Amino acid sequence: MNLRWKSFDVTLIVVPIVLSIFGLVMVYSASIYSATERHEVESEHFFMKQLLALSVSLVVFFIVMNFNYKVLKSSFFQIPMVIGAITILLVVDQFGAVKGGARSWFDFGPINFQPAEFCKIIIILYLASVFHKKQKRINDLGKSLMPPVFILLTIAFLIILQPDYGTAAIILAIGFFIIICSGMNWFKISIILATCVLLVGLVIGAIIKYPEKIHFSEEKQKRITGYLHPFENERDDGFQLIGSLYAIGSGGMTGVGFGESVQKLGYLPEAHTDAIIAIIGEEFGFVGVAFVILCLATIVIKGILIAIRCRDPFGSMIAVGVSSMIGIQAFINLGGMSGLIPITGVTLSFVSYGGTSLLLTFVSIGLLVNVSMQSDRKRLLSLQRSKKI
Repeated sequence: MNLRWKSFDVTLIVVPIVLSIFGLVMVYSASIYSATERHEVESEHFFMKQLLALSVSLVVFFIVMNFNYKVLKSSFFQIPMVIGAITILLVVDQFGAVKGGARSWFDFGPINFQPAEFCKIIIILYLASVFHKKQKRINDLGKSLMPPVFILLTIAFLIILQPDYGTAAIILAIGFFIIICSGMNWFKISIILATCVLLVGLVIGAIIKYPEKIHFSEEKQKRITGYLHPFENERDDGFQLIGSLYAIGSGGMTGVGFGESVQKLGYLPEAHTDAIIAIIGEEFGFVGVAFVILCLATIVIKGILIAIRCRDPFGSMIAVGVSSMIGIQAFINLGGMSGLIPITGVTLSFVSYGGTSLLLTFVSIGLLVNVSMQSDRKRLLSLQRSKKI
């Protein structure tokens, strides 16, 4: 019993819970105006839904962190997960609800969810399992790399069709980090890196040179023009970015005070979702934003250290996938809200409103705690045996 409790990573349990509770409070503050004036519901509507999602997520979190994660690497789980992910993406493309210009949601009245969110954890488990099994021939790019890359690109392509470029980019980036951390030698990794840089360069070049031939929905076009020329389109395309910059700028060091945000009063659309960091910046200033970044950085760094310490390749690559997912989402969200990159609609893990995202994130952290716990337990058992000898 003592050994079991010693093997738990308390920081990795406490930090996500504290951050999610802070996020819950901020969802309440940021959503009051939107709930009453835009959606014509009770002021605590979004708060109560997020509270329910957090309660369910915490239950699932404690379940996931306590079972043997190694059972997930078997084909018995992997094949249905991959087939299920592809199938549900095909179904949502035909019958899904449109939100934010993308057909990416299943809407069943009080219950709605975004299937692409679950594809993140599925792709992490799938790639971790595949590369774990291919360790002996990991440097044979044809046999070890092509099949999983095909699955990765298929899932990303189906998400792009919705179109949801932000989630597709996250999934591709997760796959990229798992691949380069899979155990390949540096020569093969350099080939992969060079190919990725070339492909990204070609895509960006094509978008810049032939924008009229690249299909973007009206919503996506507004996000790009709003990013490039926000103050030339301040009442239209640049409205959200400018609102975010005003909110962050007016917060100063310590903010204007909890509940006192002005930008959430219709100036910043859906402030409780992907723009919530701007409201945090306005109400709690640099201190509030720094707190969120510090918590997220702690989780990411913990994940990297677990990946390095874990002797099981499957567990190590799960840790790489989860930590990269949290880090990438944070970069995309914070970068979009600060004008560093175009706004994509990606939520901020643990903080933004969204039950699907919150549940997925806690499942991922549960797996990370699970990997850490089992890795530390092996180390502690080894130490006990050496002392007895």
